[in-house]
Amino acid sequence: MTTIGLLSDTHGYWDDRYADFFMPCDEIWHAGDIGTLELYNRLMELKPVKAVVGNCDGYPLRTMLQPHYCFKVEDVNVYMTHIGGHPGKYAPGVADLLRRNNINLFIAGHSHILKVVNDKTLGLLHINPGAAGLQGWQIVRTLVRFKIDGSRIFDLEVKEIPR
Repeated sequence: MTTIGLLSDTHGYWDDRYADFFMPCDEIWHAGDIGTLELYNRLMELKPVKAVVGNCDGYPLRTMLQPHYCFKVEDVNVYMTHIGGHPGKYAPGVADLLRRNNINLFIAGHSHILKVVNDKTLGLLHINPGAAGLQGWQIVRTLVRFKIDGSRIFDLEVKEIPR
């Protein structure tokens, strides 16, 4: 069993509550707009990090990270990108990519809106963790934690942090 901590859109803002919430996790995933190398390194000090570059990320993150990341955790095929849309309104080409790669879990950030949706058409779970940072219009900042055991994705928890 693997416990995942998920966040997006920190835009360089660190909050010690990230460390508290992600302490029981095996990995941290960041769905883009990390903001600074310092924030990325602080996450790496906590746990191993899988991350994608977002549209607001600059050097050196843009040279270290890719905009798309396809990987496997246990029996779950994961695709993570920053701007990917959501079920019913995927970004151009994303639905085909998800289908072709037999993706079970699609992670995207960018919207600053927490969203967890089962896509019955493609047979996958979509998670957008919302925004953990202060930049943007969101009233509540959000973090997500969940477990993967074999092909099961379960025990999803959301931490809300008032702005």
